[in-house]
Amino acid sequence: MTYHGNNELADRRSAAAGAKASLLQAYRAAKTAAEPTRLARQAERLLIVEAREARRIERDRLKLVERSQLEAEAANEQAVAEAARKAERDRRYANRKARQA
Repeated sequence: MTYHGNNELADRRSAAAGAKASLLQAYRAAKTAAEPTRLARQAERLLIVEAREARRIERDRLKLVERSQLEAEAANEQAVAEAARKAERDRRYANRKARQA
């Protein structure tokens, strides 16, 4: 007796294996064909990352320059205010000495 069920199963299994092999072959062919564009996209992404990093470094440098300018201005204002306080103190001292004399 022949078992038609087994033949059909074997046929289905071989058809599935063939389909899987053809899909794998098509995938490998597409991957090989897309390799130059993939490399180009990867290089483009690398350039974008480098440009982003350069902008970040420049931004950080500008922030540092601005912060140092603000600190210098604050120190200058503080020095001016302190000199004004000393001048006012000296003026009051001179007035007090003039009244005592």
